[in-house]
Amino acid sequence: MAFEYLRAGYHAFVLRYSIKENAVWPNPLNDYEQAMELIRSRAEEWHIYEDKIAVLGFSAGGHLASAAATMSKNRPNAALLGYAVITDDVHGCSPTAPPTWDKVDKDTCPCFIFATRTDEVVPIANSIKFMEALDKAGIAFESHIYGYGPHGFSTCKSAVQAPGSSFCNRVPHWVDDSIEWLKDIFGDFSTDGNMTRPRCRKKIYADDDEFLSVDCRMSYLMKQPRAQEVLGPIIGDMVKKDPLLGDSGDIPSIFSNVTLRTALSFANLPAEKIEEIDRQLNQIPNKAQ
Repeated sequence: MAFEYLRAGYHAFVLRYSIKENAVWPNPLNDYEQAMELIRSRAEEWHIYEDKIAVLGFSAGGHLASAAATMSKNRPNAALLGYAVITDDVHGCSPTAPPTWDKVDKDTCPCFIFATRTDEVVPIANSIKFMEALDKAGIAFESHIYGYGPHGFSTCKSAVQAPGSSFCNRVPHWVDDSIEWLKDIFGDFSTDGNMTRPRCRKKIYADDDEFLSVDCRMSYLMKQPRAQEVLGPIIGDMVKKDPLLGDSGDIPSIFSNVTLRTALSFANLPAEKIEEIDRQLNQIPNKAQ
């Protein structure tokens, strides 16, 4: 599996362990920490972007990948979790290993999650709980829960399938989809040898960034006194013009997660004006930092 990603130009290493492979916690996570330290220490020698390293794990290895994403000192820059065991179900693999869905925090990396609805070994609730935690933390993620297929489908190649295995014909697409997702998160390779700008933010909102911007949520910006000075007249005018927002001048809860960029776009402000507002906000340190 690592070979597929290296061919695509991206560096990912596969995390796998089982109860037979020294899986007494936290040995697997310690092994990961050492591996990531080594890779990043050799980044120049091995021609690796040390800020664009992804981990990939399946099943119990998916637990380790999710632990790396949520609990490690040396966090990866992205994690790909295949039918990962993330809840207390992990005790079936390693009695001492902790669940990871409740360890998601603001420093968790973007995640790509894939599984099948009919997995009889790792219930789909594992993936769902992790996605809910990522959503609550505002972390970028993409998920593919396919209609049916067995546990352990890997890349769906015949060499790794049990005889008679059956899965929907879309399951193998996760490989190509995950590579395209990595391009969105990390950027793509360009003809000049540099990386293009990522299409997707690592966090859905910029509320935790060092400086304010139009990619912060409106509800967050309006709690910042200096941001209010910039946005007060603009937001007030938008509220007055839009019947959905009412006459109170307050931002209704239904719009609490709307970024300022989205709101200004809906208000048909020219791109140049939005960029000018962004420049003004970029001068304001984020008090949350």
